[in-house]
Amino acid sequence: MKGDKVSQQTDTSLTGFYKVMNPKEKKTFWGCFLGWALDGMDFMIYPLVIGTIIAVWQVDRGMAGLAVTGTLLASAFGGWFAGYLADRIGRVRTLQFTILWFSTFSLICAFTQDFNQLMVARALLGFGFGGEWAAGAVLMGETIRAEYRGRAVGSVQSAWAVGWGAAVLLQAIMFSLLPPDMAWRAMFVVGFFPALLLLYIRRHVEEPEIAKVAREKVVAAGDSPSILEIFKPGILKTTILASLLTMGAQGGYYAITTWVPTFLKAERKLTVVGSTGYLAFLIVGSFVGYLFGAWMADRFGRRKLFMTFSLGAIVLVLAYTQLEITNEMMMWLGFPLGFFASGYFSGMGAFLTELFPTRLRGSGQGFCYNFGRGIGALFPALVGYFSAQYGLAMAIAIFAVIAYGVFFIAAVILPETRGRELQAN
Repeated sequence: MKGDKVSQQTDTSLTGFYKVMNPKEKKTFWGCFLGWALDGMDFMIYPLVIGTIIAVWQVDRGMAGLAVTGTLLASAFGGWFAGYLADRIGRVRTLQFTILWFSTFSLICAFTQDFNQLMVARALLGFGFGGEWAAGAVLMGETIRAEYRGRAVGSVQSAWAVGWGAAVLLQAIMFSLLPPDMAWRAMFVVGFFPALLLLYIRRHVEEPEIAKVAREKVVAAGDSPSILEIFKPGILKTTILASLLTMGAQGGYYAITTWVPTFLKAERKLTVVGSTGYLAFLIVGSFVGYLFGAWMADRFGRRKLFMTFSLGAIVLVLAYTQLEITNEMMMWLGFPLGFFASGYFSGMGAFLTELFPTRLRGSGQGFCYNFGRGIGALFPALVGYFSAQYGLAMAIAIFAVIAYGVFFIAAVILPETRGRELQAN
């Protein structure tokens, strides 16, 4: 089927896909939704406590941002390896392994004794964090039928905002009950709880049939794919362009979300608890953006979603960081900023699933998304270092605009894949 041909749909509403999902699809949906929510909670704990870490251990902003960069770089390798592993041993087994990994290292973060130890623990957490997305996105993309894939996978992506919101709520509670030097540690302890999700996945989530058939064909032919096969001539162009797409998408996102909490405290003079309302508007906007993006990906296509939201994100980040506005106006502006800076991720999982053949899907999807994350990981550190000379607001704006510009260009060049049926090859 051609990539731009959409299957006949009886219900084009956002939630229409869920009504017709079979029990297997629903169990996979909720398993991946919870996994991504808890993944998001674990990752967002550090950006929320970064100001406290700077104060407690006397760390400069550049080094503090480098810890985020280290986590994301490690996640790039973790996602690539997990994607390859998912092609070899299965999507579900790889998903279980990665959730246990990042949960364990979140707990270890709570007991680190200096900033260097924390950086190492966060980097190792990132290895599993990147792998969880790679395994979960492929699992969802292959389980859900083509006409609902964008909305289903995109709705799972919205779980990131749920996890982010949980982290902000956790921050408000812990910093209200405990002194700062204990509160940040308590937050990382709670980050171990995602490991409990393994009990649900082991009982309810099954391997996609198309993935099992593809692996059987590979074994029968004695032609196991190499981890480097995605760089061969027939697929190299797709790998490069998809990697640039995800680099721009994630570079912009992390430049904003890593430093906005510190921006609110350092430049807008808000307390940790006082900034919670501002972050709440940002997170609610993000959640609505994910849901709208999921609907838009199926209704109008993946490329139109990416191009529209990248341009919107550029406009909003400039307004948020460069306009002289009151704190009240900034609070309200957080909603559209979160909307445009997050919603495009809803189309990413389905888009990458549809770009690669089944035998290479885990490797291709895992590498491209996490290569983009790895290069995008440089942006938080660059923002931190450049903020010393240009100020935090200007540094955020510079690198967010560069990232979203790359995202837009890659989206223009890549093909539309909406409605593409997956084959067991």
